[in-house]
Amino acid sequence: MDEINVMVVDDSALIRQVLFEILDSKTGIRVSIRASNPIIAEKHMEKEWPDVIILDIEMPEKDGLTFLKEIMEKRPTPIIICSGVTEKNATVTIEALSAGAVSIITKPKIGIKDFFYESEQLLVDEVRAAYNSNHALLRKRLQYPNVNRNLVEKKYTADVVLSPPVKKVNVDGMDRIVVIGASSGGTQALESVLTALPTDCPGIAIVQHMPEKFTKAFADRLNSICDIEVKEAEQDDLVCQGRALIARGGKHMSLQKYGQSYRISVIDGPLVSRHRPSVDVLFRSAAKAGGSNILGLILTGMGDDGAAGLLEMKNSGCYTVAQDKESSLVYGMPKVAVERGGALNVISLLLAPDTIMKFANQ
Repeated sequence: MDEINVMVVDDSALIRQVLFEILDSKTGIRVSIRASNPIIAEKHMEKEWPDVIILDIEMPEKDGLTFLKEIMEKRPTPIIICSGVTEKNATVTIEALSAGAVSIITKPKIGIKDFFYESEQLLVDEVRAAYNSNHALLRKRLQYPNVNRNLVEKKYTADVVLSPPVKKVNVDGMDRIVVIGASSGGTQALESVLTALPTDCPGIAIVQHMPEKFTKAFADRLNSICDIEVKEAEQDDLVCQGRALIARGGKHMSLQKYGQSYRISVIDGPLVSRHRPSVDVLFRSAAKAGGSNILGLILTGMGDDGAAGLLEMKNSGCYTVAQDKESSLVYGMPKVAVERGGALNVISLLLAPDTIMKFANQ
């Protein structure tokens, strides 16, 4: 592996030091620049350009969003946003993701050092995924974030939340719906898909790996630019025509049959595939509640969440699709899904809206 040259830009000396201690100790990663604000960072970048940037949002002299946009204009580079979990920060961070950032690292108000060390492996994985991302798509704004920051020793499957599907379901007369899973790169990918859909599209349920508070800001932003309704999912929300429901950060989401359609269940529970919400939980619920009336679509993202669930959907008679490598910012989740045999078809992101509408009109 090539050595990954990382720059950390944050006005907190503690955060700069902790991120340096964690990342610089890892094989193949070197934190070469630590800057307290973008002005200082720019001076360093004149001499050495980093491979990956970890960037704070709120800083003196120049804010992180402005700096990010300047970088994307000058020389698109994988950027991980390091943001506090507040409603104000969430809104700005979603704008940063839309502008080309790869993912989110959250930071608490207290206990910062312990928090980052507990999330050490996820942090390292995030940096490596950013480095290996499709850099050409950063310029095209094809998109992205991520994650829940609690690391557990055991990697749980959806069994800890839902029992496995045991039989195919009679779906005669049931509404056609779509379930989508995404992670790194998913914010812009979802924006690309949802803004292209008409108001008569089938109901959509989405899991995008994203921390609590960020999912509402993400849904609100999409709702403001899409023809369809987009909202953060709440208990008993109907999955209906012209509506996309995005799983709440920090909670799992599943489907329940409700007459001829489906409604949402918001579920507590442990991390599944190291995420909450987990794509595997949503996809398993789709496998249990539907069949040929449900389309499963797995998009760009790091790791393997959703691969097992997509295979369960396929085995239950659902139509399953994975995004291709060329249009994925991070070809992880769809790659594993294809390798495990869960995808009946592999498509470019540009074909996703048409695939959804053709499925709806079959």
